Formats: sequence, structure tokens, C-alpha cells
Amino acid sequence: MKTIALILGGARSGKSRYAQQLAAEFKKVTVIATARPSDEEMRRKIDTHRAERPPSWRTVEAPLELPDALRKEGGKVDALLIDCLTVYVANILGTKDGNAQRFRGHLQEICEALQGAAASAIVVSNEVGSGIVPAYRSGRIYRDLLGQFNQEIARIADRVIFMVAGLPLTIKDVRNS
Repeated sequence: MKTIALILGGARSGKSRYAQQLAAEFKKVTVIATARPSDEEMRRKIDTHRAERPPSWRTVEAPLELPDALRKEGGKVDALLIDCLTVYVANILGTKDGNAQRFRGHLQEICEALQGAAASAIVVSNEVGSGIVPAYRSGRIYRDLLGQFNQEIARIADRVIFMVAGLPLTIKDVRNS
């Protein structure tokens, strides 16, 4: 049965590892990766994530066009692992000219693509609203935008898991209600 799961947490909380454990329950998995190897640190992080995944999992790079990747890959596999929404929002922030209407439309397009996919989806994202208020306007815009994305994905998700120190805390699970 198809499900949508959102895995939230802070940096280094175990989100990706837990998402991979969930994805391992499926036979055919495609990872939709949003990170770009922009510097040495990011290249190492990408290499580490790739090494942790089974070699049978396919990886599709989608740093800017997540809805297209979801639509294209959603009928080919049993599960899509999107890692991560946090980086994706940062990537698109500069491409939408700060237009709130465009962001809402893009978010709606992502939700529709997730719901329309035949495959289950596991979406990884950071929870950035629990910390201090960013000192700069751009940081506040990013925090607010990611918060909106997280809320909308959580709204359509069957499961929402919050990761703390590597431990999963179930926030929502419509399968058990």
C-alpha cells in the first residue's frame, strides 16, 4: 500500500539513516538527491550518503526540478526517497525571485506529484523553526519557506517522524488510527 512519510529533525539527528531503513523495506527504490557538490565538504557528504545506500538503488539528481523527478520516477519503482527537502528549498530560493506566489505554486506542484505517484515516498527535511530567529532577513525567509514546505508535506503525509539523537518519535501515523 502506498504511503507518504516525512522524516524531520535537526542536523545530524539520524534523518537520512532512518529514511534509508524505511526505504529498505521496498524492493525497487529510487533516491531523488537534491544536493549539489558545491564544495569539498558537500562532496564528502554526498559520497558518504551514496556509500551507505544499497548499490541496487537508483539515484536521480534533482537539485531544482523535484516535481518533474517525482512525476518521472513515481511509476517506475516501489519507493522514492527524497533527500532532502532542506537543500532543495535552499536551491530554489534564488531561482523564484522571492515571489511568494511562485513558491506556493511550486509547493503545490510537489504535493500533487507526491500524491499522484504510484510509489511510496519518504521525504527527509530539517526542522529549522525550533532554533533562534535568524539575524538576517534572508535567513528568516528561508526558515519560513522551509517551514511552509514542511507543513504542507506533513499535511499530506500518512506518517510524520521526528528524529532526536537517532531516535524516531512518531508525530503522525494514519495507518494506526
